[in-house]
Amino acid sequence: MSARPAALSAPERLPEPAPRRRRAPARERRATAAPYLFLAPAMLLFTLFLAVPIGYTVYLSVRGTKVSGLGLGKGARREIFTGLDNYTAAIGDGELWAGWLRVLGYGLLVLAVMLTLALLFALLLDSARVRLARFSRVAIFLPYAVPGVAATLLWGFLYLPSLSPIRQVLDVDLLGTGTVMVSMANIAVWGGVGFNMLVLYTALRAVPSSYYEAARIDGASEVQIALRIKVPILLPAIILTTVFSIIATVQVFTEPTALRPLTNTISSTWSPLMKVYRDAFVTGDLYSAAATSIVIAVISLVLSFGFLRVVRDRAYGEG
Repeated sequence: MSARPAALSAPERLPEPAPRRRRAPARERRATAAPYLFLAPAMLLFTLFLAVPIGYTVYLSVRGTKVSGLGLGKGARREIFTGLDNYTAAIGDGELWAGWLRVLGYGLLVLAVMLTLALLFALLLDSARVRLARFSRVAIFLPYAVPGVAATLLWGFLYLPSLSPIRQVLDVDLLGTGTVMVSMANIAVWGGVGFNMLVLYTALRAVPSSYYEAARIDGASEVQIALRIKVPILLPAIILTTVFSIIATVQVFTEPTALRPLTNTISSTWSPLMKVYRDAFVTGDLYSAAATSIVIAVISLVLSFGFLRVVRDRAYGEG
């Protein structure tokens, strides 16, 4: 008896092909790539001129040189990794902290006078009774357009005892030990009031005039309107200008450096940035200068963000 043929198995089902991805139209691809094309120049410049220098500075700050033998011949001096030694030396340097104390006194003087004058001028220019407002705005802002070196040299000649008409009137040595900080602060105030005034004045012009009209109907004077309406509204702008001024004060370099040839009362390490310049380009210690510059940057960030943290609740209504 012949064997029955084996039953045929059911045919195996082949897997279904995955659905093909629909390619986006060329117009959609161009629209998606357009923002990156517009951002590319800015990102390239940011990388080349900010990110790379900062990274190289951090690299130098953890390096140093090792001298073999008498330090003569090829390979006698070589670069090595030093870890945090440069930072330890920078933090323990008394000249750096003495410079910080001088900059602190200088900054308190500059911030108090400059921001007070900027607020006063902004309120006066925004007053309904002011005359020649356009000329006054230009005249107050114009010193900001003068380069810092030119402004310092201009005031420096006015401070010289042999040339200064101020010396003849007041009989005060404006470049003496007790007055040189005030003289430098005067240069910073003269050049910075216009910029801060313009920021505050622009913020005032954005306030609806109905606020002032309602206050006048209620019998408020111009002084009351300024103190009770304008100043509270200006508080965020005042905070912004204060942060900018703190950063500029910490980075003070032009005024003391340009005045230094005119007097013996300004040392080569009068400010922290002057110490960095001396270490890097006078004594040739790039590694110590790099570490000191990183310390200065960290302190600047702490001061700026610390100030914002303290005042943000009142200025911006944030918790």
